[in-house]
Amino acid sequence: MQEKQVRSIFLSDIHLGTRGCQAERLLDFLRYHDSENLFLIGDIVDFWAMSRSIHWTSTQNTVVQKVLRRARKGTQVVFIPGNHDEALREYIGTTFGDIRLESDWIHETADGRRFLLLHGDEYDQVTRHHRWVAVLGDVAYNALVRINGGLSRIRRRLGISGYWSLAGYAKRKVKTAVSFIFDFEDSVMHGARERGVDGVICGHIHWASMREVDGLTYVNCGDWVDSCTAIVEHLDGRLELIHWGAQPTAQKALPAPTAQTPEREQEAAVSA
Repeated sequence: MQEKQVRSIFLSDIHLGTRGCQAERLLDFLRYHDSENLFLIGDIVDFWAMSRSIHWTSTQNTVVQKVLRRARKGTQVVFIPGNHDEALREYIGTTFGDIRLESDWIHETADGRRFLLLHGDEYDQVTRHHRWVAVLGDVAYNALVRINGGLSRIRRRLGISGYWSLAGYAKRKVKTAVSFIFDFEDSVMHGARERGVDGVICGHIHWASMREVDGLTYVNCGDWVDSCTAIVEHLDGRLELIHWGAQPTAQKALPAPTAQTPEREQEAAVSA
């Protein structure tokens, strides 16, 4: 398979150190895509989960080695810690293994747009003020992911194609979760508007999306636990949301919509 050259790759919520981390798919994605810039936008290593139990596979280790190798060979790698790897925030402003640790980052695309890169947990009122609720929710989410793994194996044995997400289904059905997601997006976009940028690229909520909001672009990378999604910037500055499916080359782009109803925006985000 020929490697595809892009200008930038944006990844978030990989959650290395957990059973839910889909390191095999991520490694396959990285083998297929090469870039000048690699932005790791939080929750790359899950210290929360590792405080309870550690699940670190050889494939997860290979992912780390591949990132370090790219940094050594000249790829600009910027790591913005999230709430699950917040222990690294005390090292903000330093460089290790040619990887820069930053609290946030302004990235200018090839077509001149300026994007604020941040994890996003600072705009999550639950994480900021009710940490125990966030931890409880994290445990529940990981349980759904483990159950989903069993359901996926059953679907494959029955010959049912395609990927179905139990966690994504739960999010669509639980009104409070959907309300939280849109409140989060509104708060992040308000912060981006105050910074005077053209848009924001974030993570945190495991809800991949790319859409226009009052003249600004909201982009969420999704995750590598449930949806296996990433954002790439092409050489001309165009952004694309990629879903890296069960097959090595299965990918799906989600172009930024121009005008959608809230219901259709929700469907687009979930399908990503």
